[in-house]
Amino acid sequence: MFRGFTQIFSKSNKDLRRRIYFTLACLGLFCLGTTITVPWVNVVLSDLRALEIFNLMSGGGLQNVSIFALGVSPYITASIITEFLQMDIIPYFKELKEQGYVGRQKMNKITRYLAIIFAFVQGYALCLFFNKSFELSTLEILKTTLVMTAGTAFCLWLGDQITKKGVGNGSSMIIMAGIMFSMPRIFIGAYNSFINGAYSLPMGIALFILFILVYILVLVGIIYVQLAERRIPIQYANRTTSAYGAEQSYLPIKINSAGVIPVIFAQILLTVPSTIAAFFKNEKVLAFIDKYIMYTSTTGLILYILLIIFFGYFYTFMIMNPEEMSKNLNERGGYIPGIRPGADTTKFISSSISKLTIVGSIFLTIIAILPVLISKFTTLDNSVTIGGTGLLIVVGVAIETYKQMESSLLARSYKEKRRKLR
Repeated sequence: MFRGFTQIFSKSNKDLRRRIYFTLACLGLFCLGTTITVPWVNVVLSDLRALEIFNLMSGGGLQNVSIFALGVSPYITASIITEFLQMDIIPYFKELKEQGYVGRQKMNKITRYLAIIFAFVQGYALCLFFNKSFELSTLEILKTTLVMTAGTAFCLWLGDQITKKGVGNGSSMIIMAGIMFSMPRIFIGAYNSFINGAYSLPMGIALFILFILVYILVLVGIIYVQLAERRIPIQYANRTTSAYGAEQSYLPIKINSAGVIPVIFAQILLTVPSTIAAFFKNEKVLAFIDKYIMYTSTTGLILYILLIIFFGYFYTFMIMNPEEMSKNLNERGGYIPGIRPGADTTKFISSSISKLTIVGSIFLTIIAILPVLISKFTTLDNSVTIGGTGLLIVVGVAIETYKQMESSLLARSYKEKRRKLR
């Protein structure tokens, strides 16, 4: 790993360094935008309720009511919906999925148009939801919504530039930057709670060190589970093991194949009732939702856990169809040793995915509810969290970006060796 980082600074990788610097400049521009508030709004939102995940993804932009308050979250919502529509729900979207590169380009364009529409709807709903704090007129609400929509459009454009001229996936990098921009507040809050709080100085220092150690332990656990996978051995009818350098082919299945999507699904679903109630300005319904449905309540937390497990299974089997995997394996002349091709292979893959999804869903649930439990059973500030969706996203994006850079460096080293041999 460290060898790979040192290769970045070699003379032959100037263009890669330029791409890294370009990415950092774009992310810096995004972080700067999260501090610029909408001109006619002079408030900082204190109670975000279940919208904290969107505030985290926008680098605190939602709480500051910045021009990038929505970030790329409408694009994430649009992407999730278009993925659902490709599952035989609408034939046109399924056809686009089967068209390869051309279909992906068309789907990407549709997703972006949907993202702009969702940005306007979400911006307008947020303005109505927090209008008691804003105290805006109808015209100012409309202008604020348009500014938030324009901010999302700019973030999408910035993400495209990172994808083309920088490193990693642009939208994912922007989300990661927003979360990392918010992270220093966690440690500042922990420092103030332990060392400048009600504890004695030695006890406060000890608790602060313990907090950092637990945070690192959770981070290591997330990395381990995100990288963990089960490798099902695959044998091909027309190949021999010795003919391919004694390398075993396998079908990799991750423990957490769904990533952070089930948590985001669960949080979005729990915020829908309160958003609708706020839209119609029904205070009694809002009070009921806060008491029984929001995951900060006991019943809401149970519902939150059940939704994460449900969406963990649903999304995993949506992106990993055992029947399609078995069919593709059979078409390529491959089979799992000891398992008959066809229905038996489908059943075996389905069973393997199901067992791994149980572990992955339990892991996701623990990480997702850790911040809620800490705020419930400790006197720490609400900004002080361990685990949570943000850390999952940061680790996932960091791993994918590192793999992309590693493969790029590996390809460059092969080219360099070939050039020297000539």
